[in-house]
Amino acid sequence: MIRIHNVETDEIIDRPMTDREFAEYQKEFAKIQTEDAAKAALEVKKQEVLAKLGLTADEVSALLA
Repeated sequence: MIRIHNVETDEIIDRPMTDREFAEYQKEFAKIQTEDAAKAALEVKKQEVLAKLGLTADEVSALLA
């Protein structure tokens, strides 16, 4: 569903997505999921490196400050 809200008149219109809008939505959703997975993998790698070094995230932040 697409919601269009006219703030001047406070009119709200809900309508189904067109096929093109839905395809774009799916494409953007897949992109966001891929980015989130990459961020999560990077965070895991960071934690693994910190564990190997025997440092906590707070200690690293203190060193870089």
